[in-house]
Parts: sequence; structure tokens; C-alpha cells
Amino acid sequence: MPKGPYSLDDLAGDALSLIDALGLEEVNFAGLSMGGMIGMTLALQAPERVRSLLLCDTAAEMPAGIWDERIETAREKGIAPLLEPTMARWFTPAFHASSPEAIAWIRGIASGTATDGYIACAEAIKAMRLVPCLGDIRAPTRVIVGAQDPATPVAAAEVLAQGIPGADLVVVDGAAHLANLEQPTPFTDAMLAFLDAHAAPDALRQGASASSRPAPQADSELR
Repeated sequence: MPKGPYSLDDLAGDALSLIDALGLEEVNFAGLSMGGMIGMTLALQAPERVRSLLLCDTAAEMPAGIWDERIETAREKGIAPLLEPTMARWFTPAFHASSPEAIAWIRGIASGTATDGYIACAEAIKAMRLVPCLGDIRAPTRVIVGAQDPATPVAAAEVLAQGIPGADLVVVDGAAHLANLEQPTPFTDAMLAFLDAHAAPDALRQGASASSRPAPQADSELR
């Protein structure tokens, strides 16, 4: 992992390097949380490479104070004290009660976060000031947010939808910050409807060809 500090420009540059390495001329970029922040920055840096933009449970600016507190905690005590507050922001109380195994799975993944990487990314978010630039984003954009997201709330999503020309907003009921996990069906439906509308012509042709073939049998085991 490269040593920090990071900036969103750095992280968007990494994303662009990956797009180049994959030999892709343009992409439909979907980003959740910090991924959405990187997507907005990429759309500003290299607009010709972003065919469309899905911004999920994200924001263009966040209060610096909350990140100062998290950075201080991470520096002094590591990631562990941040885990439970993070789980509380990421999922609704109802999901905590109904899906303890899923919560434990995500907590386990989050517990492996490198402290230096967390601090460097937190510093990048703390410094983020994208609101004045939203009007310069030209990619067709859909904003998706969980109705109960306390981390990047509906009000933050409305700033994006109102600031980016032509953007629309989908609010997913019964979901907090990780709306894709808590309400996968409406979240995925909103994504796919948007992507279908903005697919490259060759992708549409491939989809028409694929639809004429028998569909593969779904694997019954989650992997």
C-alpha cells in the first residue's frame, strides 16, 4: 500500500490507470461511499472516459470534524474502536436484528482495514470540496441513497442530484449506508435500469445476442 497522504485526485488517477490497463476507452462508473467520491473526481478529470455515473450513498462534501475525530482515534488506538460505530452507520437496527451473520461478515472485512490506509483515505475525504464542481460533470448520472443512511444522508444525495446537470435520484427504503447489501433487489433494479439506458451500442448488441441463448442455471451456493 502506498504511503499517504492521499487525495481524491490521486485515487481517481489510480482508477484511470486501471481503466487504461484494461484497455477500456470509456466506462459506466458505479461507486458507493468513497467510490462515488472517486467517480465524481474521475468524471471531472477525464470526462471523455466516463460514459455514465452511478453515485451510491455518497456525498460531495462532509464535515471535517467527524473525520478529525476518526483520524485521531485510528492514530491512537487503531481500527478496532471504530468498528461498532461504523456498523451502526452502515446498517439499520432492523438489519442488525434480522441478519447478524451478514453483520459479522462485514465487520470481519472491515476489521482488516490497514490503519495507515484508513487515515490516508479519511484525510482525502476530509479535504474533499466537490460541491462547486458538480455543475461541470457531464456524464449522465443517477444518485442512489438509503432512506436511513446517516453517513451520507438523503440531503447529501439531493445536493448531488440537484447540482449535476440532468441527474436523477432514487431513494431506497429500509436501508442505511450499505443499501446494496441491505436492500439488494431495489438497489440493483435501480442500477440496472440506469445502465441499460446508457449501455454502449456494442454492449446492447451483445445483450441481444446473449438473450437468444439458453440462460445458464443459477448456482445455488453463495460464493
